[in-house]
Amino acid sequence: MRLQDKVVLITGSGSGIGKSTALLFAREGAKVVVNDLNAEHGNETVNEIESAGGEAVFIQADVTDPSSVASMVEQIIAKYGRIDVLFNNAGISGVGLLHEIEPEAWDKVMNVNIRGVFLPSKYVLPHMIEKRNGSIINMSSCIAEIGLARRASYATTKGAVLALTKSMQVDYAQYNIRVNALLPGTILTPFVENYLKTSYDNPAEAIAGLKKRQLSEELGRPEDVAQAALFLASDDSKFVMGSPLYVDGGVVFGKNA
Repeated sequence: MRLQDKVVLITGSGSGIGKSTALLFAREGAKVVVNDLNAEHGNETVNEIESAGGEAVFIQADVTDPSSVASMVEQIIAKYGRIDVLFNNAGISGVGLLHEIEPEAWDKVMNVNIRGVFLPSKYVLPHMIEKRNGSIINMSSCIAEIGLARRASYATTKGAVLALTKSMQVDYAQYNIRVNALLPGTILTPFVENYLKTSYDNPAEAIAGLKKRQLSEELGRPEDVAQAALFLASDDSKFVMGSPLYVDGGVVFGKNA
């Protein structure tokens, strides 16, 4: 029970990594606030947590909208009085060569993946400062460290999130607030599975190609990232500050012969 009675907000936790993390955090004793734009998915996560004996509530909010985020945080404070952990997990992908990307598509990826980290952090931080305690986990990606074809917009946002994480840590260490980033490799989420099915004539061949990039020769699972998030959320990582935690099966620092 490494998160016993901690109040945790996880953005984008209706599916994928966010959902797996919400389920794990609840099993570890956290009071989980599930956030998602999709109310059906968000409530499904809450139902699964409650069916397993955990505690969770769903708040529908758009992480790119200041009033929506501010209202969500106010609701959490009214109910629990504090937020101990913020996991800025919500995000979208972006695919395409730079000169082919429409400005509107570029702006959407920037808005969700960067503004969607900025706004929840902005409105949660004053409450963490007041309590002089907290852990913030930002979802970056191993793509922040490597080049990958046709991922210009996505890579830009994840590099920005990593830089933001380090700057935040410098500013808020004095308040006993830790800020760290997760850098996953390719994780077999429902989103990725759907992308592979709709974008490739031979999805199995595409998956095989992805596996070759990893020293593990396997794709990660949402549960792999959830376990890493648990470490950063818990007191087990009390001496980890401003750090990138790679959960990538060896993509960044290794290469098969």
